[in-house]
Amino acid sequence: MYCGYHSTMPTRRVTAAVAVAALASLLAVSAARADGPAISTPGAPTVVANGPHQLTLSWTPSTWIGDPAAEQPINYEVQAPLGPNTYRWLGTTLDTTITLTDLAPGTTYRIAIAARALGGYSDSSPAITVRTASGRATVSYLNLDWSPTNNQIQHILKVTNTGTGPLDLSAVRVRYHLRFEGGNTSLVPNCDWAALGCHRIRQTVQFFVPPGGPPGGPPGGTPPALTTPAPPNYPIPGTPVPGWVELTFTDGTLEPGESTGPIQLRHHRHSWSDIDERDDPSWLAATSQWTENARITLDVDEVREFGDTYT
Repeated sequence: MYCGYHSTMPTRRVTAAVAVAALASLLAVSAARADGPAISTPGAPTVVANGPHQLTLSWTPSTWIGDPAAEQPINYEVQAPLGPNTYRWLGTTLDTTITLTDLAPGTTYRIAIAARALGGYSDSSPAITVRTASGRATVSYLNLDWSPTNNQIQHILKVTNTGTGPLDLSAVRVRYHLRFEGGNTSLVPNCDWAALGCHRIRQTVQFFVPPGGPPGGPPGGTPPALTTPAPPNYPIPGTPVPGWVELTFTDGTLEPGESTGPIQLRHHRHSWSDIDERDDPSWLAATSQWTENARITLDVDEVREFGDTYT
């Protein structure tokens, strides 16, 4: 009994020491992963193929940082960074290549890659800027208003046929996207001058009221509960309301490379009160230069051919 007792103790102590060391190692790895990325940053994406409505991208893979026994399959998120810690999700894959579809032609995107798994994450890769191939038409934009907070919206638009065949203007729809601040959806669209004639241009205003209802009750009292959906065409006071000014054409055909020429537009409220354009998705600060403003959208036969308000 005496010898047997001494022969088993070292084994138990070694086994316990190994277990404690393994546990400490696991806790150290877990702590490292809790404090920072557990997966290395993937490489910046590169463009393999560029089409009017899609992009094929590839990148170098990520690897696990720390204990390889804790590895899990790595999933890659394709992101369009919009601001600090803010991005638009474009797609996900377990591979290091992906084809993104339903993109807008002739539109510039910023794209980055991030790695995610059950046991950790990575930082986002450096972002690249890529412009999708042109579709059947583009919109050029020239802001005429150097004061974005006066009582008018003034700009010039021009549609150009970038396709390989004739473009039927009656199938073209252009939308200038804006927000009606304060819930005031009053807007009068005007065509001041157009190379093809303002009589061939139609403009309509569309807005989308958030769910809710009109305030009520006694002055200074508590308004009744809001309802969903809202009464038709009733904006909630003080709430920005998204919408657009839609431009269509009665007739006309553009040959490849041909444009409509300048279309000078001006919009104001019925009351001629001030309009703050700076939160309008399609607004760009005046520079006295024409630009292909990808936040103005253009559809041909209900198919997006230019522009993406989320770019």
